[in-house]
Amino acid sequence: MSGKAGATAPLTNTNTGTRPADPSAPRRGLLATLNPLAKLAAPLPAMLVVVFSRDLLLPFAFIVLALLVLLVGARLPGRVVAALLIGTPLAAVVLGLSFGVWVDPASLSGPATSTVLFSIGDWSFTLAAYLVGFTTGLRILAILLLSLMAGMTSTGPEFVRAMVQNLRVPYRIGYTALAALRFVPRFGHELEIIRAAHRVRGTVRGRGPIAATRRAFGTAVPLLASAIRHAERVALAMDARAFGAHATRTERFQSPWRVRDTLFVAGFVAVSAIIVWATWGR
Repeated sequence: MSGKAGATAPLTNTNTGTRPADPSAPRRGLLATLNPLAKLAAPLPAMLVVVFSRDLLLPFAFIVLALLVLLVGARLPGRVVAALLIGTPLAAVVLGLSFGVWVDPASLSGPATSTVLFSIGDWSFTLAAYLVGFTTGLRILAILLLSLMAGMTSTGPEFVRAMVQNLRVPYRIGYTALAALRFVPRFGHELEIIRAAHRVRGTVRGRGPIAATRRAFGTAVPLLASAIRHAERVALAMDARAFGAHATRTERFQSPWRVRDTLFVAGFVAVSAIIVWATWGR
């Protein structure tokens, strides 16, 4: 017996200071290894510049930069890559047309105003109007793609942990937001169960807006009751674990700010400044 006991492999020491693997972490990639706050802080100056810009080339340059960072730094599935590469130019064209039809022709000037793309009766859609709408669409796409650098490579719980650990957000507030994030898919599942029960009982008859409104009110009450039950269970569980009784708490998943995060933010801001200088100084 003693020999067999001595042959047993020793237990691994868990107090090594290493970070355990986060089951909610996205696929590995350069962006996925960065602090979520770094991926928020890096494109923020570029977003602010794009908001106040009226230039066509500036948002286009930031769209290219965001796509390069996403394609190189994030290991995205092939269908996502195809959607980005094909959907971005298509969205720019559609947004340009959508915003361009609302442009006042009297506010336009330049040679492009004489180029008519199409006409409907007495109304004409000129190239100048399309360029104004196209610039607005590019600005929206640039802000969206810059925000996807963080959104596609980090999860909501990771952002909450990073804010609590790095920005010193009170953990009571942070983990309240985390509990709310966890409730969203739960409520979606509950809603599907309620709708399935209504279909089985034959309470979803009728078509049109009145029937849809009746069905919405029919699912609101049981969904609210389910939300109250879940909230009560979470509150009891948190109270049993003395949540909020202390000023600080230990963290299972660490989200430290490393040197690579500082380098990423500084490098991205520097590239953004070069783009702004090159486009506005030309």
